[in-house]
Amino acid sequence: YHRDVNIGVAVAVEDGLLVPVVNNADMKSLSQINLEVKDLAGKAKSKKLTPQEMQGNTFTVSNLGMFDIDEFTAIINPPDACILAVGSIIKKPVVKDDQIVVGNMMKVTLSCDHRVVDGATGAQFLQTLKGMLENPVLMLV
Repeated sequence: YHRDVNIGVAVAVEDGLLVPVVNNADMKSLSQINLEVKDLAGKAKSKKLTPQEMQGNTFTVSNLGMFDIDEFTAIINPPDACILAVGSIIKKPVVKDDQIVVGNMMKVTLSCDHRVVDGATGAQFLQTLKGMLENPVLMLV
């Protein structure tokens, strides 16, 4: 079990993929995490990340949405407990209040190391994530 919540963020660079880490993410606000991810991604792209800035992740987020990829399955890299694969946001018809309207849809896939996180816990995480994405004001409370 991991004591800390250290989130790795996959960043595509010219030579491949780097995963800088936001340490103790559970202790930071969304704005702090946003600033840190932007800073780390900039360092990754300019080849200025230190080895310490790429160690200790316990969970990774990989987003291929910007490449127009709707969905994919990411592979866990130890010591991660899980990796979240985020696809692109696409417009689709959805039913809202018994009316068909255009909605924004995004597919995510969670891969879990079952030695650390069982499938039911992973499903509960996705359920919570879905609720927060559908009602982002919940993340501000």
